[in-house]
Amino acid sequence: MRLDKLISETGTASRRDAARLIKSGLVLVDGMPARSGSDKVDPQTQQIIVSGTRIEYKTHRYLMMNKPAGVVSSTDDHRDKTAIELLGPPYDSLGLFPAGRLDKDAEGLLLLTDDGAWAHRVISPSKHVWKTYDVRVDGLLDHADVDAFAAGMTLKSGVSFKPAGLEILSSGAQSLARVKLREGKYHQIKRMFAARGKTVVYLRRVAVGALRLDDDLPPGGYRELTQQEADAVFVGSAEHLTT
Repeated sequence: MRLDKLISETGTASRRDAARLIKSGLVLVDGMPARSGSDKVDPQTQQIIVSGTRIEYKTHRYLMMNKPAGVVSSTDDHRDKTAIELLGPPYDSLGLFPAGRLDKDAEGLLLLTDDGAWAHRVISPSKHVWKTYDVRVDGLLDHADVDAFAAGMTLKSGVSFKPAGLEILSSGAQSLARVKLREGKYHQIKRMFAARGKTVVYLRRVAVGALRLDDDLPPGGYRELTQQEADAVFVGSAEHLTT
């Protein structure tokens, strides 16, 4: 790989800035000053240091973000702030995008990546990846609601939802519950509760597969996943159960 391309793809500097850094002697390859951005390097076997910091090249990146309410799960939006706009260097220049969506007014675990195949596995209904949400609703939840979620629903509009898990955490004028889905249709949780005469007033995604949202991440915070964590997303999925 060209040295300037490597520096650019790690988000360390643009190709233009990489050329300037190389010319200034601030880029070392195996301890020796680089000569040109066109030099070929192997990031797996060679040590590349830019301005005193060793850069690490990864084929793909996987991040978890604690998305705040009011932010849209998109790479670009003319009206609202996007999750991508919350990223700082080097992640803001790596071409990351959301692996799935989370409602604008919802909070919690949002996955970001530059790996299209991985994102497809997360999103695809055929993979049946579990998503877990904490929900607060106006209205008293009871066992009839649990049974209705477990049976699946067909709305008057004809839209159908597959069976989902509903665990009542507390019940009262405002009830708390945990919902588990293996699909992610438009406003699905809100529409399922609406069909039961309840209104969702708070929604937070807490897990995707076996990957749980890091409790230490503040709203808007994010961190990179380990490979083990990226794989944990598919634990319990149809794909995982057949392998």
